[in-house]
Amino acid sequence: VKGYQRLNSEAMRVIKPGGILFTFSCSQVVDRQLFYDSIVSAAIQAGRQIKVLHHLSQPADHPVSIFHPEGEYLKGLVLYVE
Repeated sequence: VKGYQRLNSEAMRVIKPGGILFTFSCSQVVDRQLFYDSIVSAAIQAGRQIKVLHHLSQPADHPVSIFHPEGEYLKGLVLYVE
């Protein structure tokens, strides 16, 4: 999680206002909410205003069993950096 925070915070610092940032995680131990929270933390650290344009996940040909929610490990965000 610290790695996601550092990487995204640095990207947010250097991207020009109005830029679009695509960020992803394929870590099974980092669920969707934890990933989202790490991105919020990165924005706070970078001192930037961020808007979420899209939440991304695996396509339909990569279904997730309700008995194995950890299988939903592919996640991403499309962010507008102000």
